[in-house]
Amino acid sequence: MWILIFTSVITIWVASLCKMFYMSSSSAKYYFLSRGGASGKRNVLLVVAHPDDESMFFSPTINYLTEMGHNLHILCLSIGNADGLGNIRKDELYRACAELKVPHQQVKVLDHPDLQDGFGKVWSHSVMLKVIEEEVMSNRIDAIITFDSYGISGHCNHRDVHYAVRKLLQDPSHRDIEAWELVSTSILRKYSGPVDIWISTLSSSKSIDGSAYCILNQQPWRSFHAMSKHSSQWVWFRKLFVSFSSYTYINMLQRIDA
Repeated sequence: MWILIFTSVITIWVASLCKMFYMSSSSAKYYFLSRGGASGKRNVLLVVAHPDDESMFFSPTINYLTEMGHNLHILCLSIGNADGLGNIRKDELYRACAELKVPHQQVKVLDHPDLQDGFGKVWSHSVMLKVIEEEVMSNRIDAIITFDSYGISGHCNHRDVHYAVRKLLQDPSHRDIEAWELVSTSILRKYSGPVDIWISTLSSSKSIDGSAYCILNQQPWRSFHAMSKHSSQWVWFRKLFVSFSSYTYINMLQRIDA
């Protein structure tokens, strides 16, 4: 009985990986954020809360954007100093971004007294708004990607980042910016690895107006290597998370309406 269950799980896992790689290399590839096809390059800002968010949650999107030649900037709103390792984690973020092919000069990490890492610490939306707006203006950003209102893990800092981006979009001067959120899923889907591809692709296919996309990770091994650069966080349970998390293999993005 258990052998049958184990064999079935392995078969589904392998079939999901095969489907993921086939769809990634297919000529019918979707062109997320491309204007009129593959040639429209964009200035994109990924806004995260802590060092390692980019590798644990957004690596499929980062790999896609760099592969497509978009100009990606990453803004991390804290150094992740909850355990007193902020300076170490900041350096780890730069190393992880180098692994993900994001230039050092296009990565910005903030250490603001009103934006300190930790559960129960409410971040100042006005401070975040000012910082994000400065990044948008200085880098001519026309697309933003961030967490949704739940923030994948429910972390309050993740959720605050979402609300700051939404507040930015309410300003009429920024209405032309596209904004996308990484969709939080159920626990079962979250830890289903590449198997979630079946549900995510089905969900995105129902979006006839282009308000949702399923982005498959063309290089999942790069996600592992990037996360391993966060040496202070690379403990056994995070190794398991990266192995079994659907966010290592698939990102489901949906448009944020102001």
